[in-house]
Amino acid sequence: MQNVDAAGLGIGDDYPTRIMGVLNVSRESPYDPSVFDDHDEAAAYVDEELVGEGADIVDVGLESANKRFDVLSAEQELDRLDTAIQTMESVSGDAIFSIETRYHEVAEAAIEAGFDMVNDICGFADPEMPRICREYDVAVGKMASPPNLERPGAVEETDWAARKSSSWAQQADYVDQVYEALRQNGLTDKTIVDPAFGGWSEAKTLANDRETFRRLREFRALDRPILVSINRKNFLRSLADRSTEEALPVSLAATSMAIDRGAHVVRTHDVAETLDAARIGDAFADSPLREASLGVEELDVTNGMEVARHVEAVDADFDPEDGTTRAFRITGLDPADRESLAAAAADTNVRIADGSPVVIFGTPRSLTRLAATLDDSGRVGDVMEWIANDV
Repeated sequence: MQNVDAAGLGIGDDYPTRIMGVLNVSRESPYDPSVFDDHDEAAAYVDEELVGEGADIVDVGLESANKRFDVLSAEQELDRLDTAIQTMESVSGDAIFSIETRYHEVAEAAIEAGFDMVNDICGFADPEMPRICREYDVAVGKMASPPNLERPGAVEETDWAARKSSSWAQQADYVDQVYEALRQNGLTDKTIVDPAFGGWSEAKTLANDRETFRRLREFRALDRPILVSINRKNFLRSLADRSTEEALPVSLAATSMAIDRGAHVVRTHDVAETLDAARIGDAFADSPLREASLGVEELDVTNGMEVARHVEAVDADFDPEDGTTRAFRITGLDPADRESLAAAAADTNVRIADGSPVVIFGTPRSLTRLAATLDDSGRVGDVMEWIANDV
């Protein structure tokens, strides 16, 4: 998993879960406690309710992304940016400031004014957005969305199935659509992926969000940190039959579960409580093993579909029905090492996806047997010995 540096704030497997607090300077936003049009009041809210309660990142929204409202133009967003900038300059606490926008012009203006990162709710539908983020070397949250600036998050309206080439998926389901939406227009080195939880379109269902949440680990195959925005969302509160005001407990339960499934940033209006839930999630989540000197990293997978995502990412193929129990990615093997590994594995139940890097998976017993056959085989032997000692 590639970590991301957001203006000095580390995000990824090597760091604790980061809390992103929400501030809106949009009159349309439905959650009143976070909405301000006066920069002094907004700054006080940030200092007391966000940074003061433990937020690492303050995400500032210029307009409501609610599908019931008209989309603002870049010029209209820029008109509201002054309030966001004045708020940032008036805050006394220490936090990373993120600008939520879909337009590269707004992102660039905000960065030049001192914002540290971008939260793109249209997933690089503006093809200039990744260029701006690369040029300014800033972290960017990329929410799954069709390539349409008018329809953030409405991934069900796109023909992702036509782009699907993997033989293990004959027909794209909703999670496939979200995954492909995140791949559109590529990823910068500092991208944080967001699977777009919430009611972004009329066609999207609660079942869609629940399935995405169940399969959150699959997004780790994108090799970037994961951001989740699940605070008081309907796909959770409807399970407990709670109103938005009553939904904090279900949000906190889901927060710990999301962290166990691989989330690295949690976006929330309830900072103090979410931070507590994140600490529990961090304490009990399994940490994938990694040995940098050997170029080997355990993949956080629990089933064949999760393995299949990683195999697809290296342009190889795998039938998830074959099953698996442990999987590892290995970098830096030379051709002789690859040949030795493939030859030794031929007589075992270990499967190898010989891409770049190599992905290897099998049962603990088969991996241990493979390691024994590669004893004294140089670097590849050292790698397999390390894996066998763990499994």
